[in-house]
Amino acid sequence: MDIEILYVDQCPNSDEAGVRVKEALAEVGLVDVAVSYRLLATDDEAAAVPFAGSPTILIDGVDAFPDADRVTDLACRVYPTEDGLKGYPTVDQLAAAIRRRV
Repeated sequence: MDIEILYVDQCPNSDEAGVRVKEALAEVGLVDVAVSYRLLATDDEAAAVPFAGSPTILIDGVDAFPDADRVTDLACRVYPTEDGLKGYPTVDQLAAAIRRRV
């Protein structure tokens, strides 16, 4: 399994998203899976990948939450959670997304 977090400098949530991804991986018993980060610095870079705002979490190259619209600009992303919109998904949401890909 390959997990990559696409992010832009202007949005502050990529580090917390990574922490939550690692917690979710541990929850599903995949502690050896590495999480990588890719900084998107231009609109062209954003357009070349399945980017739906920062942070976008890809599992094997596919958005973990594919219902979001793709964007081609350097935008921030929000995730619907049980506590309202947040800049990153919950650990439970991430664990469910990982389980769907295993």
